[in-house]
Amino acid sequence: MDVIYPRCAGLDVHAETIVACALWEEDGHIQKDIQTFSTFSKGLGDLLEWLEEHGVTHVAMESTGVYWKPVFAFLEGYVDLTLANPQRIKNVPGRKTDVSDAEWIAKLLRHGLVEKSFVPPADIRELRDFTRLRKKWVGQLTSEKNRIQKVLESSNVKLGSVLSDLFGVSGKDILARLLEKGYVDKDELDQCLRGRLKKKKQAVYDSLLGTLTEHELRLLRLLWKHVEELERLIEEVDQHIDRLLEPYREEVNLLMTMPGVKKQTAAVIIAEMGTDMSVFETPERAASWTGLSPGNHESAGKRKSTRTTKGNPHLRSALCEAAWSAARSKTHPLSRKFWSLAARCGKKKALIAIARRMLVIIFCMISRKEPFRQPQLI
Repeated sequence: MDVIYPRCAGLDVHAETIVACALWEEDGHIQKDIQTFSTFSKGLGDLLEWLEEHGVTHVAMESTGVYWKPVFAFLEGYVDLTLANPQRIKNVPGRKTDVSDAEWIAKLLRHGLVEKSFVPPADIRELRDFTRLRKKWVGQLTSEKNRIQKVLESSNVKLGSVLSDLFGVSGKDILARLLEKGYVDKDELDQCLRGRLKKKKQAVYDSLLGTLTEHELRLLRLLWKHVEELERLIEEVDQHIDRLLEPYREEVNLLMTMPGVKKQTAAVIIAEMGTDMSVFETPERAASWTGLSPGNHESAGKRKSTRTTKGNPHLRSALCEAAWSAARSKTHPLSRKFWSLAARCGKKKALIAIARRMLVIIFCMISRKEPFRQPQLI
């Protein structure tokens, strides 16, 4: 095989150590040097000096957990880095050691057989950390709200059966007064209810006539404090995400012209994909990377499974939420296509199909810097 990178190295990264193997050709023979370095900052400095001594220009490593991140950040800008998918560079079975892994990665890189994984720029990686943190906290907030409703139901406080949103403005005022004293007077209820809820005053009052014990009140107060703290933290994260999105304001505005895509969804799309679509080359590759392409499992001419491939779960879930939001519009072409597919193959498959279509449209919108246009025929 042809040699693509004459001086290269493979790294097998672990939590505490890095096994490095450098390969180069000298006097017609392939030379190699294998060293083990610490993952501390001093060890990473020694690794960089060792790579420079051997004249290494290209380095490859596996994406092992989060251990690769500090190594990648330290070496970035000094050598050409390749982050490899571990599934695609598996070593020969039965011959797996840290040393053999590093040498195997170096050999594959030497002949150009390691495909680069997408690693966005540093500012996009920072945005990605905050959008993923927000998603995690929103999930925790929903869980805490469900726990509050569960405790209320167990004490026969049926407030959730009367209010469409227990944690809306009126619901929060009622809950705050209920947790403060353990009950809500009719006079106080007038101050809490807003809008059309005032017509339901008697029903709301009847729903509050439960039996909250001191134990349940203490439990609800702790849950309520956690909910308020999570809401404050999520608001703080939203403000920081807005600051990080300032350089990408044009792309955010373009994405928000698409039905089903709001500001938070646009932030997730930019955080996960970036704004340079040339790294994916084609919309089909972007769909495969996201996990929205059908898989291939065929043997003896029989297709056994077409389950979607594994991909980026954060972008996939955001696009599925946007697809479901667009499907709820009865007049939009994407909605008509969704319900047409749902009638034939079910809602879940239809949702994936619309999410994939939306990803292709997003790819073209960002590449061409054009807003969303209504398709004539779908």
